[in-house]
Amino acid sequence: MLRFLILVGYTILMMFLQVSGRLNQYINVHYRYLAILSMVISFVLALVQLILWNKEGAEESHDAHEQHEDHDHGLNKPYQRGMAYLLLALPLVVGFLFPTVSLDTSIVEAKGFNFPLSKESVGDPEMKTQYLKPDTSIYFNKTDYDQQMKQALKKYIKNDHVTITDENYLEVMELIYNYPSEFIGKTITYKGFIFNAEKDGETDLFVFRFGIIHCVADSGVFGLLTHMPEGQSFKNNEWVEVTGTIQSDYYAPFKRELPVVDVTKVKSMTEPKNQYVYRSF
Repeated sequence: MLRFLILVGYTILMMFLQVSGRLNQYINVHYRYLAILSMVISFVLALVQLILWNKEGAEESHDAHEQHEDHDHGLNKPYQRGMAYLLLALPLVVGFLFPTVSLDTSIVEAKGFNFPLSKESVGDPEMKTQYLKPDTSIYFNKTDYDQQMKQALKKYIKNDHVTITDENYLEVMELIYNYPSEFIGKTITYKGFIFNAEKDGETDLFVFRFGIIHCVADSGVFGLLTHMPEGQSFKNNEWVEVTGTIQSDYYAPFKRELPVVDVTKVKSMTEPKNQYVYRSF
């Protein structure tokens, strides 16, 4: 019966995350079909467990009962089964009782940011929090990755004005950092929140978005250093839409050249309902 309840719990959790809109804070929304698939499978397995439980209630034969016990994989002691059920139920407790919190500049302030990757792993030791540049090269071999990047570059290189949307945000940002010389002189328009990076008495202003490549384990904060028009200042977490020209500038804290936006037009905007952007493949 406990197995049935746990599996039903997973079904309800997947349904709840999708209906409430919280699923997009855990995985790339382009993989929503996987969450639907897991919900269906959990429901089917729950029905199987219910049928088995009813058969047990109808006094199965001793041999059939022993065969069923074999499914415990050696967890014959009560405390062993209790630990197994506890571990299975833990994701349900976290999913239903722990609130999800949208990321903001306090995360960047607390951890700081490095380029291209931080040294701090998050969850999976093979995954690292990414900053500024989305890096999907870790998911492909070098030849395939270079081919994909060059193919994607063709969509934007012919345009003098590149409009960055929620759908292509991570793709364009990766291209700008991979091929900065191809974008220098081009005008771009994109939306994001303000982050004021203060160091040695100087403040550098970035316009960022939080993005998810596959799931929250490889999420990061992505965007560009900006040079705002004279007299323009903004507070952290203010949302803006900026239009400007891509240039290259030396960024002393990283001791390297970075693509920057010389902003010609900036306007405040309301915070979008979904603050995250996702990588399309």
